[in-house]
Amino acid sequence: MKNKFSRRLFIASSLLALLASAPLRAGEPSKIAAALQPFVDSHSLAGAVTLIATSNKVLDVSCVGYADVAAKKPMKPDSLFWIASQSKAMTAAAVMMLVDEGKIVLDDPVEKYLPEFKGQMFVETQTVDRVILKKPAHPITVREVLSHTSGMAFSSRVEQPTLDGLPLREAVRSYALTPLQYEPGTKYQYSNASINTAARILEVVSGMSYEDFMQKRLFDPLGMKDTTFWPTERQAKRVAKSYKPDTAKKDLVEFPISQLHYPLSDHAVRFPMPAGGLFSTAQDVVRFCQMLMNGGEFNGVRVLSTNAVSVMTSKQTPDAVNTGYGFGLSISPDGFGHGGAHATNMEVDRKHGIITIWMVQHAGFPNDGGKSHGAFKQAAIATFAPDTKP
Repeated sequence: MKNKFSRRLFIASSLLALLASAPLRAGEPSKIAAALQPFVDSHSLAGAVTLIATSNKVLDVSCVGYADVAAKKPMKPDSLFWIASQSKAMTAAAVMMLVDEGKIVLDDPVEKYLPEFKGQMFVETQTVDRVILKKPAHPITVREVLSHTSGMAFSSRVEQPTLDGLPLREAVRSYALTPLQYEPGTKYQYSNASINTAARILEVVSGMSYEDFMQKRLFDPLGMKDTTFWPTERQAKRVAKSYKPDTAKKDLVEFPISQLHYPLSDHAVRFPMPAGGLFSTAQDVVRFCQMLMNGGEFNGVRVLSTNAVSVMTSKQTPDAVNTGYGFGLSISPDGFGHGGAHATNMEVDRKHGIITIWMVQHAGFPNDGGKSHGAFKQAAIATFAPDTKP
């Protein structure tokens, strides 16, 4: 009797071990991948890495398509992407650290920290052969540069041929010499120059270079090991290539990142661009989003005060302006987030209680590829928040 029991126990244990070591239904895609694969098959989407998380847990990471279509190199969880303007939110978070410390005051004029901005004027009227400048009712403030309401242009004329060719100090001096495009605080106008200016204030106040501050105060504490302005040669091999529609808008064509100088690892020629220069992975970006969703804390480490996060993630544009923008973040009734020039996106969806990270490298989509992001979000909600009220 004892031998029979031992034999049965041995068989049961062996079966459990076999089941534990067996692959999970090889070839069966996740629901997220299944929703996106048709876009890859129709050459509407080169590839994507998607991630879904709660405030403290990653629920799903899915990869579809290719990081390099010609080489048939598949997207992988650690693929790197130029996240472009998603950098704005990270820069704003760094500035808010100094607000928390009382070293920067949001309603202070920028000229308090950067004297070169004293006497800046705005364009009251402009014709083909005449420009009339006027003194603004008040000088631009830190709050206004963080919320794109300062009146600053998108960039200055000297930021050519790429946006990463000037040291931050020189780029910001060129903004101070450029007239504002409207009366500060009266409109919303998306501006790389304004976020770069906020980053320069950070440098002056902290006594650290912008890039060192970002690394030591934000990326290292959050464990964002692959977030950088300068991908190393090893990291560069993981950077997904960028694609756009061909002339017939039926297929994909590879193209370089025209806003940045190559090689990407060249510290001598390339400079950190706070408004849009970062490269990152889905796993790194979600850590930043989880920190915000947790009110400034990540894995027991407090990065920002709850008040700082509240300000960042609430509407800072004037009541008369319809555009909802906080500090480095687009604001909606359901949450907040930001996209990048090559279609990357991060979103904290408070309504459904999830974070969605969308990593692609596209300047436009052929066929119906523009619907792929929406298909991802629908699949994410249906899979991980099915009981949430629509």
